[in-house]
Amino acid sequence: MDSEQTSSSELPYILVTNDDGIDSPGILALVNAMKKLGEVIVVAPDRQQSAVGHALTVLNPLRITPFRRNGEKFGFEINGTPSDCVKLAMSAIVKRKPDLIVSGINYGKNTSVNILYSGTVSAATEGMLIGIPSIAFSLASYDYNADFSLVADYSLELAKIVLEKGLPKGTLLNVNVPAIPKEELKGVKVTRLSDSFWTDNYEMRVDPFGWKYYWFSGKYNTVDTDLEADDFAIENGYISVSPIQFHFTNLDFMENLKHLEKKIF
Repeated sequence: MDSEQTSSSELPYILVTNDDGIDSPGILALVNAMKKLGEVIVVAPDRQQSAVGHALTVLNPLRITPFRRNGEKFGFEINGTPSDCVKLAMSAIVKRKPDLIVSGINYGKNTSVNILYSGTVSAATEGMLIGIPSIAFSLASYDYNADFSLVADYSLELAKIVLEKGLPKGTLLNVNVPAIPKEELKGVKVTRLSDSFWTDNYEMRVDPFGWKYYWFSGKYNTVDTDLEADDFAIENGYISVSPIQFHFTNLDFMENLKHLEKKIF
């Protein structure tokens, strides 16, 4: 698969991806918004890839296939995960390093612990890891006919700022928008990840052949009651913007463990 041909354009170069699949209405809304800012390249999964987290495909070959929408070239579909899409785009498709990577617009909010499972956030994380300013956009609705216009409008404004100002190294923005009419929107809140959690439940069912199978139907519990928590902000009519970084080492406990080095080994 040949990469995109080199262009002399000085417009911002923006990579768009998602986890709902390249045929999702959400990615179309995001692409149309980003085209107002610069040159857009779309590389996204060829099918639904929600909740795959930061998974990579290592046991099967990946294929790049041009994708057309309404008869016109739209981008490239990959038979892999959102993280595969960003990695493969950077290796074999883009003509130069993107100035910005945007992921979404996702069906359903990606808040709190959900960012660990989210393919949308993981695609943005992949961009952040390779030093490209990256933003994940989600709408707090699972309705296939949901109106993405509010998210698209805000994505345009935020992307302008990020293209101009950049983001700190190792930081991405996770944006969640309530599914409400624009006139009901109260504003924007810069938020932290909530302390929300899942109470897991797997409903047992029986298929026509008598075999048991299980379907996840957990309950999502929100516990925060201040507007600096992403879930609470969204529930109260605000767009939530959370700066996210990944630093896994418990540095305080690391110092405690150092005192045990000789005892352990």
